[in-house]
Amino acid sequence: MIITYELGEKLYINLTNRCSNACDFCLRTAKANDLTHDDWKSDRDLGGVESELWLEREPTVEEAIESLKGRDLKGYEEIVFCGFGEPTERFDDCVEIAKWLKEQGLKVRLNTNGQANLINNRDVTPQMKGLFDVVSISLNNKNAEEYQQVCHSEFGEKAFDELISFGAKCAKLGIETVFSVVDLLPDDDIEKCREIAEQSGAKLRVREYIEQ
Repeated sequence: MIITYELGEKLYINLTNRCSNACDFCLRTAKANDLTHDDWKSDRDLGGVESELWLEREPTVEEAIESLKGRDLKGYEEIVFCGFGEPTERFDDCVEIAKWLKEQGLKVRLNTNGQANLINNRDVTPQMKGLFDVVSISLNNKNAEEYQQVCHSEFGEKAFDELISFGAKCAKLGIETVFSVVDLLPDDDIEKCREIAEQSGAKLRVREYIEQ
């Protein structure tokens, strides 16, 4: 079971394979060999790690921290909550691990679909202040209907408005907030996504789509 894994100068924490989305382009859905997450590139040699990121069971908080202790944490640019699932499916556990990471003086990022408040049936953003330096949210499209056509959230079209609200709340707390889309979108759609991000107090990242 791989709990932590490195890509470049960053260390990633793999806590769950659960997700409220079933995105058309995601490895969880497609069962493809190439990795297409924001920070994953198919031309990187992962040494076969992709197959081992699928968890037979979810690691405990204690197991995650032990895995982190086995790394030279000061050697990474940042520690990222990101695996083959949505980290906020285990939000409270993310918080506990993030507290430990911040005690070590580390930069912490959360990669998310932005549906944490729906998943956890409460506004979780107040707990994030001071623990997560950066939140990266997959925006994926310019409106709720088109988002749902691609991402198939279990929460339906309301997931889109909620993820925007989540991002705006994070930004208001002083957390660096980034919405992301892939470059497959038409230029006009990307500009509309940029407007959404800016109105939320966030930045927009246009990432390259790596075909599976």
